[in-house]
Amino acid sequence: MIKLATSTEAKHPELRLMFHIPNEGKRNAVTGYRLKTAGMKAGLPDICLPVARSGRHGLFLELKAEGGRLQDNQKEWIDELGRQGYRAAVAFGFDEARAMIEDYLGGTR
Repeated sequence: MIKLATSTEAKHPELRLMFHIPNEGKRNAVTGYRLKTAGMKAGLPDICLPVARSGRHGLFLELKAEGGRLQDNQKEWIDELGRQGYRAAVAFGFDEARAMIEDYLGGTR
């Protein structure tokens, strides 16, 4: 997704603000503890686009492979971010994620 953002910044310059939240992956206990004390939160969506559109503060996307499924803590994050004024959703596959980002950016400021 970040590669897509970089390659389409000419059309949507605000994509330069999009970033990945690296929560995935297995870590040893020491690294896990260090990351938790630094503020890492389990279940937080993978992508953040801190750009306001259509009354929303920004976009959070949880990326899943087609046929993947959300964990309970991921559902809780998506629901709570929505209540806090963000567009938060799950995208199954690259094409769906791209469409969601393009749809979000097509909204008015």
